[in-house]
Amino acid sequence: MIASPHRRAARPRVRSISYRAARDFITTHHRQLTPPQGHKFSLGLTSHAGVLLGVAVVGRPLVRHLDDGLTAEITRLATDGSRNACFVLLSAAWRVARHMGYQRMITYTRADEPGTSLRAAGWTAVADLPATPGWDRPSRPRTPHGTDHIARTRWQVTTPDWTRQPRRPHRPRRRGEAG
Repeated sequence: MIASPHRRAARPRVRSISYRAARDFITTHHRQLTPPQGHKFSLGLTSHAGVLLGVAVVGRPLVRHLDDGLTAEITRLATDGSRNACFVLLSAAWRVARHMGYQRMITYTRADEPGTSLRAAGWTAVADLPATPGWDRPSRPRTPHGTDHIARTRWQVTTPDWTRQPRRPHRPRRRGEAG
C-alpha cells in the first residue's frame, strides 16, 4: 500500500506510566514546581514514536476538607509544549478518575495563568485563592513547595450527580435505635 501524501500523522496516545517516569519528566519540564510526593495514578502522552510529550499526576486533594473520598486532584501537569497536550491529559485524567468512582476532580493554576486548556476540557474556575505566607512556623518547620506567596485559582470538573456532601454508606438501624 502506498502512503498518501495527505495522510494524517498518527495522534499522540495516552497511557498509564509509572510514578518514577512522571517524576523524571516533571523534574525536567515543569516550569515552577518540583514533583509531588505521591500519586493515585499517572498518565503520559506519547508520540507515535514513543516519545513522552507530557504527564499528569493525580492524587488525593492536598486540602484536608476537600479530601472526601469522592474528589481527586491533578497535583502536577507538565508538557514539553506540544499542541493540545494539556487538554488531552486533563480530559484523560478525568475520564480515568470517573471510572475509578470519583465524582469531582480539582486542580490549581497560578492566578496569572488563563486556564485555556482547563476551560476547553470542560473545567470551571470555582475559587480565587489569595497568596499565603506558607506553612513554615517556628514550632513546625516546613520546606517551601513553590506555591507560597502566589495567588491561585481552583478549578474543578464534576459528574452530573456530584453532591457537596460525601455519600455515607447506608447502615441499617439496630433494634431499639431511634429513627
